[in-house]
Amino acid sequence: MPKEKNEEMRLPSLDELFSSQEERDDAKLKRIYEIPISEIDPFPDHPFHVRDDEDMMNLVESVKANGVITPATVRKKEDGRYELLSGHRRMRACEIAGMDTLRCEVVDMDRDEATVFMVESNFQRTTILPSEKAFAYKMRLEAMNRQGKRTDLTCGPAVHKSRDEVGDVVGESGRTVSRYIRLTELIPELLEMVDEGKIALRPAVEISYLPKIIQGDLWECMDMEQCTPSHAQSIRMRRMQEEGKLTPEAIEAIMLEEKPNQRERIVLRGARFKELFPPDLPVSKREDYVAAAMEFYGRHRAKQKSRDDSR
Repeated sequence: MPKEKNEEMRLPSLDELFSSQEERDDAKLKRIYEIPISEIDPFPDHPFHVRDDEDMMNLVESVKANGVITPATVRKKEDGRYELLSGHRRMRACEIAGMDTLRCEVVDMDRDEATVFMVESNFQRTTILPSEKAFAYKMRLEAMNRQGKRTDLTCGPAVHKSRDEVGDVVGESGRTVSRYIRLTELIPELLEMVDEGKIALRPAVEISYLPKIIQGDLWECMDMEQCTPSHAQSIRMRRMQEEGKLTPEAIEAIMLEEKPNQRERIVLRGARFKELFPPDLPVSKREDYVAAAMEFYGRHRAKQKSRDDSR
């Protein structure tokens, strides 16, 4: 169709007029730079951990032998420095290898675009901890909301829609994304136990609704008794908290309940027995303490009987 008179026509730029296609392609390639590591800042609140583990040492050896094959991605900041979007492990490997620069691609992105890119690029890792997923999902969802994915901050359906969109990208359901985001409400000690596999996801989600001070009481009880809550126990604690009934004593009573996968144990209560145990002895260790005491007392009685018989 013929163009209408009032339709603006795009004119070629001076670069396009006076440069060849080869030169323009070469200009694109020049977006890859060797940037001094001292001028690169990690992404703020980067949710993915960089560990100096065996995999890192293997990466260091690869970097020493072959350099950084896949460039890291950075964006230029207003102060002239660079912000690292992807490649935190590669930069750390270069630091360990004694290199001063990092091979990088420089991209032009605003804060929210950079956040979305950072999260998606880091999900290529082979191992991702629950805490990493939790903060990454939260950061991406917040960035999407700021980008206009959600206009009403109090609208439940819109929230679920955004979380479904995050789930589509990372291969999780919207409900699972919501569960992981709840983990960001846990105190660090409990979140570490989730990462270590000591607390399952669903009990951890229920615990995340408890106030931080109550979570601290729960963690102290778990640490002392060397036990973790089941899903059913965590639900009960959440309900008791909502009813204003969850005290440290109630937490202890719930946590000392015998679970199907626990062996039968003896629990001695009352002031008489409490005074006989060392003050720092966990309740869960009292059975072993009593058994050792009985064995010692049994040997004492046997010796006493032997002396009596020899008289």
